[in-house]
Amino acid sequence: MTAKLGYSLKGRHFISVRDFLPEELRQTLYVAQSLRSRLLMGDRPNIMEGKTLGMIFQKPSLRTVVSFQIAMNQMGGNALYLGPDQISIGKRETTEDIATVLSGYVDGIMARVFGHNVVEDLSKYSRVPVINGLSDFEHPCQALGDMLTVLERKGTLAGLKMTYVGDGNNVANSLAFIAARLGLHISIASPKGFEAKSKVLETAAADAKEFSTGSHIEQLNDPIKAVKDADIIYTDVWASMGQEAEREERKRIFKDYMVTSKMLDAAKSTVMLLHCLPAHYGEEIAEGLSKDARSAIFPQAENRLHAQKGLLALLLS
Repeated sequence: MTAKLGYSLKGRHFISVRDFLPEELRQTLYVAQSLRSRLLMGDRPNIMEGKTLGMIFQKPSLRTVVSFQIAMNQMGGNALYLGPDQISIGKRETTEDIATVLSGYVDGIMARVFGHNVVEDLSKYSRVPVINGLSDFEHPCQALGDMLTVLERKGTLAGLKMTYVGDGNNVANSLAFIAARLGLHISIASPKGFEAKSKVLETAAADAKEFSTGSHIEQLNDPIKAVKDADIIYTDVWASMGQEAEREERKRIFKDYMVTSKMLDAAKSTVMLLHCLPAHYGEEIAEGLSKDARSAIFPQAENRLHAQKGLLALLLS
């Protein structure tokens, strides 16, 4: 992948993958790769010295809180954790007031929330960059880490086929949007009634056409058909946070969508397996498959750190 440097992203928000042009996404991945290489050589540039990232969490987290906090620390900055008990968005205080006050203290805001409207409102009223750490509509930082992982393993992005198997959720939405911008083909395999929204697929297809990436976007119900010739197979939990009451019913509906060794065998021999974690083994992914030679799940989790360092460097420094 080549990237044209020089796009100024300082002060921008990252609420959706679609906030960045294809070249801006490539530049972010390039900077992430560069910072990762420098870290491996023991070089930790203090480009965040004196800067603080405010981190708002409505939902609990492992990877999001740790990766953003370590990212800021490794670049000489600080991160401030603000949990659900400290900020009750829309209850104790309005989102507008929270964004206005917090952006007077910190240099950037990352928010992991339930409703996508919350991060949109934060960005509307904040005077500093707002990053979507997860919402019910998108998970754009995860998509950046995913693309970084594919790029490191495959050496390219354009022309590869990714198959996402599971619920047409926020992760699927961001994958469709980023695939369209970076030239990957994506097949989403979901049970009837759980497909990605048609508007998401239409928007992704329109983006692919606008930017002439050649990306093909499709929604299927047959997972085996969807993984045929796949370079990457990706899965996620069947019941996301907030859907716990539906878990048993979803387990019944999604039972044929478990990613197994047999499903990997139906793809290319060089297929790589991704999962954004946490994993429910024996549900969306078979026991032990995360340790399969074809799995890149744990490097993928680590790459959340490096991708977010690239993002923070460009938005805040």
